[in-house]
Amino acid sequence: MNALTQKLPAVARIFLGLVFFVFGLNGFLHFLPQPPMSGPPADFVSALLATGYMMPFIKGTEVVAGLLLLGGLFVPLALTVLAPIVLNILGFHTLLAPSGFPMAAILVVLEGYLAWAYRDAFAPLLRARAVPHTAERSAAASRAAATA
Repeated sequence: MNALTQKLPAVARIFLGLVFFVFGLNGFLHFLPQPPMSGPPADFVSALLATGYMMPFIKGTEVVAGLLLLGGLFVPLALTVLAPIVLNILGFHTLLAPSGFPMAAILVVLEGYLAWAYRDAFAPLLRARAVPHTAERSAAASRAAATA
């Protein structure tokens, strides 16, 4: 494996983490100017703001998930939590505000690449017939490990 392929997941993780941490924090502190919106994009954002909880919830989730990605902690969990946010960003910029589509596409590519890079962590989620963890199963696994 060459040096680039070894470092690419970390670079993608840090970039995605920075994007969500900074823009999530901006939702609370308003340090980056927002371009004016009108029409359906403004209606959509206004509806989120009108709930009183949805925008702080989304932005808080972005901050926490961004920090997890930046710290390299619980990366598969952070990617899972961010997936619906990334898809909503893509939908928003595809259908309502196309000028932001390039950045939305970059986020989708980074999210998809990192999901692939961490695919072993996601493999159990993709089992068609998952079995719940039970005390009997755990005891049987412990007995099997002890006899091996």
